[in-house]
Amino acid sequence: MARSALLNVMVEAARKAARSLTRDFGEVENLQVSVKGPSDFVSAADRKAEQILQQELARVRPGYGFLMEEGGVVEGTDPQHRWIIDPLDGTTNFLHGIPMFSVSIALERQGTIVAGVVYNPAMDELFVAERGGGAFLNDRRLRVSKRSALADCVIGTGIPHLGRGDHPAYLKRLQKVMNEVAGVRRCGSAALDLCWVAAGRFDGFWESDLSPWDIAAGILMIREAGGFVTDLDGRDKMLETGTVVAGNEDIHRRLQAIL
Repeated sequence: MARSALLNVMVEAARKAARSLTRDFGEVENLQVSVKGPSDFVSAADRKAEQILQQELARVRPGYGFLMEEGGVVEGTDPQHRWIIDPLDGTTNFLHGIPMFSVSIALERQGTIVAGVVYNPAMDELFVAERGGGAFLNDRRLRVSKRSALADCVIGTGIPHLGRGDHPAYLKRLQKVMNEVAGVRRCGSAALDLCWVAAGRFDGFWESDLSPWDIAAGILMIREAGGFVTDLDGRDKMLETGTVVAGNEDIHRRLQAIL
C-alpha cells in the first residue's frame, strides 16, 4: 500500500516505541520468578514508550495536542489536531508474559479520527488505516467478516475485573450473547480486538468502561474495513461513553439489539 507522509510518521513512531517494549517484554518474562513481581517494571516500560511516542510525534507535528493514557491532555497550538495514544494496550498481558499487547496511535482532526496505527510487536502485525484510504494489515487490505448468522460467529469482548466495571450487568449481557453465538473470546487488548474485527478474525466485539486511547485507532480500522461501530446505544459517541459494539452491518445490528 502507498502510505501518506503522515501515516509513515505514525508507523515509525509506533515501531520505535515497540522496540523499547520488546526489550522490556523479555525482561518481564524473566521477572515472573521474583517475589515482588514485575508491576513496577512494567509501569516504567509503559511510561518510557509513551515518552518515545510523544517525542517522535511532536518532532514532526509540533503544534498538535495529545491525549495520552499516562500523560493526560497536552494542549497544542493547533486546536484542530490531536494525537490519541496508548503506549501499551494490554498491560496485564504484558505483565504476565502473554504476547498480546499493542502500541496504538490515532490522529483526530476536528473531532474526527482520520488516521490510525496499531502495532503488536510480539506478532509483528502492523494495522494501519486512513480515512477514505482503507485499512491494512502488513500491507494486505482488510475486510470485515461476511457472516450474517450469529450462530456462526465468534465474538470478542472485554471482561470487567477486580475494581472495574459493572459485573452483574456484564454477566447478563454475556449470557445473552453466549446463547446466540458459536464462541466468545477475551484477548486482553481492546485495540487489537477491534483490529481483529477489521481483519475478519472476530465477527463482532463489545466492551464497556473503555478509554479513548483504547479504541480510537481501532474504530477507524473497522470503518475502513467496511464495518460498523457505535456505542451501546447505537450512537457515534464511543470516545465519550467508553462503550463499543462492532461488526459488519448485520452482526453489529444483531449484537447491539441483544446488548
